[in-house]
Amino acid sequence: MPPLMGIEFLCRVADVLADYLGGLNEDQIKDNFVIVYELLDEMIDNGFPLTTEPNILREMIAAPNIVSKMLSVVTGNSSNVNETLPAATALCVPWRTSDPKYANNEVYVDLVEEMDAIINRDGTLVKCEIYGEVQVNSHLSGLPDLTLSFANPSILDDVRFHPCVRYRPWESHQILSFVPPDGQFRLMSYRVKKLKSIPLYLKPQLTSDAGTCRLSLLVGMRNDPGKTIDSIDVQFQLPPCISNADLSSNCGTVNILSNKTCSWIIGRIPKDKAPSLSGTLVLESGLQRLHVFPTFQLRFRIMGIALSGLQIDKLDLKNLPHRPYKGFRALTRAGHYEVRA
Repeated sequence: MPPLMGIEFLCRVADVLADYLGGLNEDQIKDNFVIVYELLDEMIDNGFPLTTEPNILREMIAAPNIVSKMLSVVTGNSSNVNETLPAATALCVPWRTSDPKYANNEVYVDLVEEMDAIINRDGTLVKCEIYGEVQVNSHLSGLPDLTLSFANPSILDDVRFHPCVRYRPWESHQILSFVPPDGQFRLMSYRVKKLKSIPLYLKPQLTSDAGTCRLSLLVGMRNDPGKTIDSIDVQFQLPPCISNADLSSNCGTVNILSNKTCSWIIGRIPKDKAPSLSGTLVLESGLQRLHVFPTFQLRFRIMGIALSGLQIDKLDLKNLPHRPYKGFRALTRAGHYEVRA
């Protein structure tokens, strides 16, 4: 068996369970173990992946809710499996509901990107890349045929497609040709590597002597993306040798949790001042200097732009009785955005 086949199937199982249960952890699996067993029974047959598309699985197995749980207690029937197979399982496009009809035909395409970056203590950018997804929310009647093209597809690496994507048009012309599932789904994922610019900087400064450590943080704009940067916050773990901390900021709020995690919530950068945090860290008795330095995690969100530079050129739709509405959005947020002190 190809190793990636097993990995891909496990990832698909995790995605389906998270979609059904609203998350994925031990407690949710225990509380819904009947549905988990039913899903696995439909997703794999005799060791081979069978039905892995969430839209079809939802027609076969009802999602858990309070009413179904109460009925199972009263009637003693805990099965959520539909007695009849969805008609789409016999089609050549098993990921799509058979012949859906909508009064308003519409399709929305979102570019959602996460920026991973590592910045050294001297401010040097060690690594910067973006993991992105093209997410589609489709409400189209019949059996539509969509073609999505990008203005600069050559920047994309490590592309991964939904099963609905025809591979040959992408291989020859970098065009996404597909019959979409009904509802929301991830059309493709990608990486853009070796980026040279980041939107925000974080300058940490630590000096320690005589059992105390002075901490100073400064956050500011490094490259203006042209859109508002919000949801900015900084998180870092205080070293175990710190016995007490007194921190304050000129912008936002600072919280120190019981596990020595410090959270500095800024929100947006004000126009009249640069956000700064400063304070004193008290070392444990017997220690004169700080030898273990924290790593700072910076988080942010930028609506309306994809920092990778990826741009959608056009979206063409065929086999539709009426002209549909097409919407496009972009969002970039911080992934593993790390600054070393």
